[in-house]
Amino acid sequence: MKLFLGLDVGSMSTEAVLVNEEGVVLGQSMTLTGSRSVVAAETALLHCLAGAGVERESIVRCVATGYGRVSVPFADRRITEISCHGAGAFALFPNTRTVIDIGGQDSKVIRMDKSGKVIDFAMNDKCAAGTGRFLEVMADKLDVPLDKMGALALEARREVPISSVCTVFAESEVVSLLAQDHPKEEIVKGLHRSIVNRTWAMIRSVGIEDAVTMTGGVAKNQGVVKLLQDKLGRPIQVNEEPQMVGALGAALLAREA
Repeated sequence: MKLFLGLDVGSMSTEAVLVNEEGVVLGQSMTLTGSRSVVAAETALLHCLAGAGVERESIVRCVATGYGRVSVPFADRRITEISCHGAGAFALFPNTRTVIDIGGQDSKVIRMDKSGKVIDFAMNDKCAAGTGRFLEVMADKLDVPLDKMGALALEARREVPISSVCTVFAESEVVSLLAQDHPKEEIVKGLHRSIVNRTWAMIRSVGIEDAVTMTGGVAKNQGVVKLLQDKLGRPIQVNEEPQMVGALGAALLAREA
């Protein structure tokens, strides 16, 4: 049996996906990246193999993506996140024409044609504002579990505008808002709005076509997805495990090769 491995080595987490010759997913895993990308890649691979119940020798090709892709010594090829998230989203939702990926340290908007080929994209990789790291920092400052922020934002009747576009300044702004006794849910909704506004700027530069698919860990945040849907005036497709889409795309590209 021939297997193909996709690895997405991100700033916060590393995902691995194994597919067979038919493109069927046989195993997947996720681990925290930590300080050593190469260790995270190896760990994700071993967990993926164990979950699938297969041997390493069955892997005939590996494609690595993500910011740490250059750190994967056993990768046969290294491909950008743009191509991998596009391929993964298109495989899950063949009607996809626009992909919004918000990851740990960067975000991107990808526009594709009806065959799944990338025709344009915009990327924010210079600042953590508008990314998962931004939400992680704010969750810590608000003393709210990161996975509860989306639901908390949905409870808010109003939102407190966050004027700072920098993570460091926004953190100071949140401290000030807490001191003024603003409800946490209203602050959280304002933080979510700032992410949506930064994403909207990329969407405007690239353009948008139906259907829209969202990938990356932030896609699990109901508050961000809801505000984005309202802003776009159209539904957004989200897979059950959106953080695995990049690794899935990498595995499928390894299979194609």
